[in-house]
Amino acid sequence: MVRRFAAAAVSTLALVSLAACGDGAGGGSGGGQTRAGIWAAGSSTVFPFATRVAENFNRLNSGSAAPRVEALGTGGGIQAFCQGVGPRTPDIANASRPMKASEFDLCQQNGVTDIIELKIGYDGIVVATDRGGASFDLRLQDLYLALAKEVPGQGGFVANPAMNWNQVNPGLPGQRIQVYGPPPTSGTRDAFLELGMAPGGALVPQVAAIESDKTRFETITHTLREDNAWIDAGENDNAIVSTLTRTPGSLGVFGFSFLEQNMDKVKAETIDGVAPSVETIADGSYPLARSLYIYVKKAHIGVTPGLEQFVAEFMSDSATARGGYLQDRGLIPLQAAEHEAEKAKGLAMTPMTRPAS
Repeated sequence: MVRRFAAAAVSTLALVSLAACGDGAGGGSGGGQTRAGIWAAGSSTVFPFATRVAENFNRLNSGSAAPRVEALGTGGGIQAFCQGVGPRTPDIANASRPMKASEFDLCQQNGVTDIIELKIGYDGIVVATDRGGASFDLRLQDLYLALAKEVPGQGGFVANPAMNWNQVNPGLPGQRIQVYGPPPTSGTRDAFLELGMAPGGALVPQVAAIESDKTRFETITHTLREDNAWIDAGENDNAIVSTLTRTPGSLGVFGFSFLEQNMDKVKAETIDGVAPSVETIADGSYPLARSLYIYVKKAHIGVTPGLEQFVAEFMSDSATARGGYLQDRGLIPLQAAEHEAEKAKGLAMTPMTRPAS
């Protein structure tokens, strides 16, 4: 089913001017000051889900200011979230990957000491082409060999010389390597590197040989080409979809939910013989499946009006459980037991511990 949402659903009436509020970006309690509405910022993949929850919350709480939802990318949203406590910082960071240890530490340094991590569901990263384009049966190592800045060569690692896909894998079409994807601030990009590029690199013997050197391995597998084989296309995944229809032969990297909304325009390619679907993402058989999160600032509970109710709505059965309204937007729900555990964590407002990495 083709599912559509409009960015216009985010209310322009969302907040009073933050500039008028006290408490800057640093730590502190915010002196009890409040905003007129909830503020969530971060992942463009989580954006349509957070927007839909905001719409429902607004209907149920018609006397409250409409929540503000911004698509800044996971990294951008967490950076803003971690700048401190108070009305100049978001209540919620939306994320399409887990928070990193370095981000958690930044939060702690700026006085954001109690963070609630809530997994809301699953999504997959797709590699897609225009519906009329050639089909690709990609292997994980093809992603690394086509898109890494450096690959094994004469005497070590060299600048990636591959120009066409069939130079990477003779079974692929003989067309130019041109992939549009998200920028460094994006959780989708981070997840693509972790789930696609690094495992793909590990399947190449010369790269596997340096896997014990974590820093070197990460540099080799996480650094994308800068010669227009990989093209940063911004945080708007719908824009990448549009680019594929205008640029024959190109490929795009974006979230599965955007594929579902645009099945009339683009098609997903298989990875290691597995096509992305609700079933293959939920059971983990699709190699580029990932979890989606929201991070909530506990210090803002009871200070930002309606925040606790907003989180409860996000984690409710009617929103994120199987058959919930976010499934109709493209969210792949958690298994029932995991959903119940995450919902309980949200109701109890249980703070997370520091991530391992």
